[in-house]
Amino acid sequence: MCLTYTITFIIMMLSILVMVIASNLSKKSIADREKSSPFECGFDPKSSARLPFSLRFFLIAVIFLIFDVEIALLLPIIIIMHWSNIFTWSMVSIFFLMILLIGLFHEWRQGALEWAN
Repeated sequence: MCLTYTITFIIMMLSILVMVIASNLSKKSIADREKSSPFECGFDPKSSARLPFSLRFFLIAVIFLIFDVEIALLLPIIIIMHWSNIFTWSMVSIFFLMILLIGLFHEWRQGALEWAN
């Protein structure tokens, strides 16, 4: 019984030691303005908060999030194929992909996917 407490204590101490060493090694030595600013946020976070926001950047970000979620919804379709009826699986998959393609073509025709005018 005492041996298990000793082993548990040693494992906990090693874990804490590794976490302390990792946190000390991962600290940035030079605080650079470019490195501390958010990555591609669309505006300068150090300036006034009342500056106009780029609506174009916002639309691109929303489109990216929508298609990112759609990819996350497409991945389980492949896994389910083995356990479901092949006709039902194919109809649901085709319906879902048609919705995605119609949305993509709509965004394309509206010009939301163009980076520069």
